[in-house]
Amino acid sequence: MAELLRIYNENPEANKIKKVVDTLRNGGLVIYPTDTVYGLGCDITNTAALEKIAQIKGVKLDKANFSFICEDLSNLSDYVKQIDTATFKILKRCLPGPYTFVLPGNNNLPNVFKKKKTVGIRVPDNNICKALVSGLGNPIVSTSIKDDDEVLEYTTDPELIKEKWDHLVDIVIDGGFGNNIPSTVIDLTTATPEVIREGKGSIEIM
Repeated sequence: MAELLRIYNENPEANKIKKVVDTLRNGGLVIYPTDTVYGLGCDITNTAALEKIAQIKGVKLDKANFSFICEDLSNLSDYVKQIDTATFKILKRCLPGPYTFVLPGNNNLPNVFKKKKTVGIRVPDNNICKALVSGLGNPIVSTSIKDDDEVLEYTTDPELIKEKWDHLVDIVIDGGFGNNIPSTVIDLTTATPEVIREGKGSIEIM
């Protein structure tokens, strides 16, 4: 059964962050808040955990469009090819924030993603996310958790999330009620930025 762990975004408690980080390092799956909807994530370096998430989502791992949750833009060069100044300016202007940017992947991508030419990068404006990635020392691979409800696409109540995901994950972080609007997804691999999905982030910044 999953543990429901209350962490305050204003000042995430170090001992609780360490507990979640240790769980991630040991191949655990964690549901955590972002600046948009709640996400399901694992350590990017743990193939077994990545396989579990792909299985839960019903996709093949090498074809999955998961996002990389980064602490800041300093992680970019680890997984993204060199980008031009105009692209970097867009990233700098929007991040941290409610955006997922599709960028060209480089040769350092984890083995399971080697065939992918692009990668989705997220830097959420959320202190819990930042603390987790900082403690882990590398990005978290993440995907949004969707709801079966016809009215509300994303569950916003952590207790209801725990109820639904109890036997699938190790920890559900209660960071307060989440949003039900996902991140705006923008492809920056084309000549002009292309909006793949309109979400919480304004597309006027383009």
